[in-house]
Amino acid sequence: DEALLIASAGKTGAVVSAENHSILNGLGGAVAECLSENRPVPLRRVGVRDHFGEVGLTEFLKEKYGLTAKDIAAAAKSAVAAKKG
Repeated sequence: DEALLIASAGKTGAVVSAENHSILNGLGGAVAECLSENRPVPLRRVGVRDHFGEVGLTEFLKEKYGLTAKDIAAAAKSAVAAKKG
């Protein structure tokens, strides 16, 4: 929903996307495209960074690929810190 994303970015001044797969051509990429054309704000994408998937225990994989709640919170803090004014 582009209108909702643009409105939210205008309200918060920063955006974090989090996805349980590659950030390439995923949700974060779509969010980046929308924001760059309509409401440029700091964006942090949380997801697997250009790596082939593997099988394992969920908690292990979340930790390995930086997908934990702690990682998402750190991305949010980084995005907020990057805001202008």
